[in-house]
Amino acid sequence: MYVQRDDHRVGLVRLLTIALRILIALEGVVRQNLEKQKRELSGLYAGNPKRRTNQPTAERLLEAVSEVTLTIVRASGFLQRHITPLSSLQLDILALLEFTPAIYLQLTNDSSFPSGK
Repeated sequence: MYVQRDDHRVGLVRLLTIALRILIALEGVVRQNLEKQKRELSGLYAGNPKRRTNQPTAERLLEAVSEVTLTIVRASGFLQRHITPLSSLQLDILALLEFTPAIYLQLTNDSSFPSGK
């Protein structure tokens, strides 16, 4: 990537550092909870869904939740939101991250998005 200005270079490095910290935290929390529960996670490997691991990578975890779609339909005086249901693997990952499914379902909450425009 070609960046000309110094402030852009600094900003890019900071952004990448934040992203790396998030990936490390994501991995760490899931691995720690798997170790506490003395279990393994299966379903992360597309070619081998029965393969189990107690040390999943952040990339595999994010790939598992990438198949989520939020659809917003707007018409005059009408606003409808729909979100795809979570699979059992996605629910398991949320639980390992110590989140409830309610945080996901809030994406369809009317107060989450402005209703105008």
